[in-house]
Amino acid sequence: MSEMHAAWPDNHPSVAFGKVGVLLVNLGTPDGTDKKSMRRYLEEFLTDKRVIEWPKALWYPILYGIVLNRRPAKVGEAYELIWNKEQNESFLRTYTRSQAEKLAGHYAGTENLVIDWAMRYGQPSIPARIEALKAAGCERILLFPLYPQYAASTTATVNDKAFQTLLDMRWQPALRTVPPYHDDPVYIDALAQSVTDHLATLDWEPELIITSFHGIPQSYFKKGDPYHCQCQKTARLLRERLGLSKERLMITFQSRFGPEEWLQPYTDRTVEGLPKKGVKRIAVINPGFVSDCLETLEEIGEQARESFLEHGGEKFTHIPCLNDTPLGMRVIEHVVNRELRGWLEPEIARAAINDT
Repeated sequence: MSEMHAAWPDNHPSVAFGKVGVLLVNLGTPDGTDKKSMRRYLEEFLTDKRVIEWPKALWYPILYGIVLNRRPAKVGEAYELIWNKEQNESFLRTYTRSQAEKLAGHYAGTENLVIDWAMRYGQPSIPARIEALKAAGCERILLFPLYPQYAASTTATVNDKAFQTLLDMRWQPALRTVPPYHDDPVYIDALAQSVTDHLATLDWEPELIITSFHGIPQSYFKKGDPYHCQCQKTARLLRERLGLSKERLMITFQSRFGPEEWLQPYTDRTVEGLPKKGVKRIAVINPGFVSDCLETLEEIGEQARESFLEHGGEKFTHIPCLNDTPLGMRVIEHVVNRELRGWLEPEIARAAINDT
């Protein structure tokens, strides 16, 4: 490509080229907590066939007749409880932007690398940011879905949207996707350290640590989705890394939606029933979430806490996600360094040296 660019005539239009882009992508966020913003966001999310696999003829009457009339106000109230009032946005957007900015700082001085971020649902959109990276001269793009465990309803739909964007491009950038990193030692070590650091701030010790992952319908798992297996492996490796017995660290699944059976045990029912079994002090961590969001801050930090205490629990603590902390950024930087190999060898070599 460089030879071709060098051969362009003097009067050739200016074209940016020769750069590599990295696009961090998380699930999404509404623009506000009002009903209109929530409805727009939920409609985009719940019409994704990767999220709801029911036939449209069955699902759309329920979605447009019931769900989108009832849920926006209720979900908006939940978002309002954990909204970043200072920046007037969700914390998921705040953290994802910060992760991209800190990743760019990690590669400061690397002129050929452009870091950006997007959301699968809501703004900034994947198509808009891929177009921006291409306009900035990125001929190659590393797409990084921020999900340690692969699921069709998360990782795959990010990839789908990115490749759909390329369908409308005459001159497409090369696109490389980041695989799951559920068992990566750097990721497991970061989770373990975050647990250790958080528990060190308490004046009590939990009897049980719950690793709560977002659930998926059991039917998705039975169709071949590897998500359940990868969550189980993450939890096992974390337990082993912390030196805990199976009785001291367990796995649960949260955020079920609709009438189907989802992966079990369910987080809410588990938390509610623990005090009756004599477990009065617990800690909950969400290893599958790179950043704190509605499902961690409100569903676990508020709802699960309240339920546990109301049913006889005495002590409850929620361990924050890795977010944009040094531990969290070390994981992101490690994965990006690994996946950029062959594209930016000298630059990632220098970045790796800076990591040590």
